[in-house]
Amino acid sequence: MPNSFSYRDRLLHCEGLSVAQMASQIGTPFYLYSSQSMQEQFRAYDRAFASIPHVICFSMKANSNLAVVRLFVNEGGGVDIVSGGELFRAVRAGADPRKIVFSGVGKTRAEIADALKSGILMFNVESLPELKTIDRVAQELGLKAPVALRINPDVDPHTHDYTATGKKESKFGIDLDQAMDGYRLARSLHHLEVVGVDVHIGSQITEVEPYEKALLKVKSFVDQLRREGFGIRYFDFGGGLGIPYKDEKPPSPQEFAERVLPILSAMDLTVIFEPGRFLVGNAGILVCKVLYVKDSNAKSHVIVDAAMNDLIRPSLYGAYQEIIPVSLPAEPDRRVTADVVGPVCESGDFLAKDREIPPIQVGDLLAVLGAGAYGFTMSSTYNSRPRVPEVLVRGEEFHLVRRRETFEDLVRGEEIPVFLKGD
Repeated sequence: MPNSFSYRDRLLHCEGLSVAQMASQIGTPFYLYSSQSMQEQFRAYDRAFASIPHVICFSMKANSNLAVVRLFVNEGGGVDIVSGGELFRAVRAGADPRKIVFSGVGKTRAEIADALKSGILMFNVESLPELKTIDRVAQELGLKAPVALRINPDVDPHTHDYTATGKKESKFGIDLDQAMDGYRLARSLHHLEVVGVDVHIGSQITEVEPYEKALLKVKSFVDQLRREGFGIRYFDFGGGLGIPYKDEKPPSPQEFAERVLPILSAMDLTVIFEPGRFLVGNAGILVCKVLYVKDSNAKSHVIVDAAMNDLIRPSLYGAYQEIIPVSLPAEPDRRVTADVVGPVCESGDFLAKDREIPPIQVGDLLAVLGAGAYGFTMSSTYNSRPRVPEVLVRGEEFHLVRRRETFEDLVRGEEIPVFLKGD
């Protein structure tokens, strides 16, 4: 269990507050985040790389709540974005545009223009057509666009196929054997400034070896760029450092740094890191309530008020999320096997399959751990279910940083045309 969550008097607490008491005031389901945990993770990463110039740009696709982004901005961090909406959020949260990097394979002209006007640090360019588009948009605005090309080093990160981004067949980045042509093209375009090199091999990576392989390949390429006279200033090393969901044993930031710092130091560049899940994943839980317990000859189902539209990782990836009771049962060692499922009308709506859990009763509260990353950001209103609140804890106080949506929110922006309204 993450450090900021613990049992006291048999009740689960987040920092100094009882989760059950918060649930009684907020209602369920809701996302609950520990500010202490997020700060500790950020500072651990920052300390590990203190010996080299660096910027930690929070990958906000993991958790884009304004309060969460602002927490990392207050720690001195920047932001890694992948859309115009994330740019808007980052600026609204107070991020310094000079610490914003714009990644992603499908940047639109409007998004590029907004980012240029904002004065972001750089674009991580994913293809040669994108490079030309950024040049044209910069020309129209009378600006020069700072760019880094995202190199695909063809390294297997040993993670889920859906979160591997550095293999040759991936949609992300430019193949290493084509990258030099890309840099030469960038230098020939008058409204681009080549400032860096980018690599990002995947997410939820629990070994250092894939990073080392990618890094050695890219360092050799950077050396070649310098021989050709490119004035590279930044190396964006991406993110992807994993967290323990079940029995994974990812390296700590210090262990990670000890392995890669010798190579990074020799590159003599300002290094940009883009951690996301590492900073927020185990800082958050999803709190839900048991609605029904359904037993049959074939299977036992614990039906809760949270569903795949609230947390889709188990359904989408088959991801494991630990589930614990908010109140410890009288017989904590006794176990039953059940599926923990939600109310959504899909057979794929589950939070856990064949999970050993303590005996559960209607009305019990459960906490789904490791839900701070790719939880709310991937949620939807499927089955016309309003999205749930987000709550941030600081010591012995909690703050509602996103209210629960209403039914009116579900239909905001919709309109029945006149021809359907009749007389």
